[in-house]
Amino acid sequence: MTSFLAPVRAWHRPLTVCAALMFVLVLVSGVGTVVDGRTLLDESVWVKPLKFGFAFGLYAGTLAWLLTKLTRGRRLGRWLGTVFAVAATVEVGAITAQAARGTFSHFNADQTDPVTLALVPLLTSGVMVIVIAQLILAVVVLIQRTGGAALNRAIRAGLALATFGMVVPVFWMVTEIHSRTVTDANGHSVQMYQGHGIGDPDGHGMPLTNWSVTGGDFRVPHFFALHGIQVLLLITAVLAALAAERVWLRDEKVRARLVGTAALGYTGLVAVVTWQAWRGQSLIHPDTATLLALAAVLLLTVGTTARVIVTAQRATAQPAAAQQAGIPELSHLAR
Repeated sequence: MTSFLAPVRAWHRPLTVCAALMFVLVLVSGVGTVVDGRTLLDESVWVKPLKFGFAFGLYAGTLAWLLTKLTRGRRLGRWLGTVFAVAATVEVGAITAQAARGTFSHFNADQTDPVTLALVPLLTSGVMVIVIAQLILAVVVLIQRTGGAALNRAIRAGLALATFGMVVPVFWMVTEIHSRTVTDANGHSVQMYQGHGIGDPDGHGMPLTNWSVTGGDFRVPHFFALHGIQVLLLITAVLAALAAERVWLRDEKVRARLVGTAALGYTGLVAVVTWQAWRGQSLIHPDTATLLALAAVLLLTVGTTARVIVTAQRATAQPAAAQQAGIPELSHLAR
């Protein structure tokens, strides 16, 4: 585990600071949801900064650690990490400023508010900078080996998922245009050019996430894909810890195969929820086709995982059985 986690002081400094700021924002926003009764589309004005703070804090922290593993392109990687940290801080800062003002951040087309007119370009360009930095970072990671086979597989699959997760918002910004007028927390009418919902632009959201319950919502695959890297890194760490007790897990190749099956299953899950959202279907109201697709992903993942485990256990058991079979023969020769 010591090789899995580098000391925090060695992590990429701007990304570490960015992550710390984001988690402070989570605490402040959490207090805001309790003490501030203002709402936007039936949710607290502080829910959006809370969600963005948590998501970017977790991802910036992951990148800050990941950049310590680079052996090639270190300078480029560190520079891109700084760009990502600055862009993320500006993006979430603009979101928080709009929330504190009781109005909308993304998709706000209000031409009468000078603050909104100044912040919306920052929000739009910030997304593009973050996506481009992420794409280049993914390429930098792909050209090198950052650790053992299991860790390599987790990082590569996780970055691929995260990149897809960051492209999804760009996709719906370009393809889902739903102009309408809504009311902000101050009672002012605001022109919006788009919404998160598919089929129902704003939807009627779930608690906290605000994912639509009346239509599809591309924030669902965005969330699952963005945080796939944390899931896979956690699985890698758990497998490494279990290897101390289970002999069949001590082979690095076996752990890499298990991480691969987990990545396969998680990618399948992201594919299904993306398809579900695209069809205008809420996450919590799956139809028969969605359930069948999820069942197929589950069966494939369980089946491939079981095969890896059984094969590894048999490979470990064979030398042990051969050794035990040789003991009486050796005793006979000694006599």
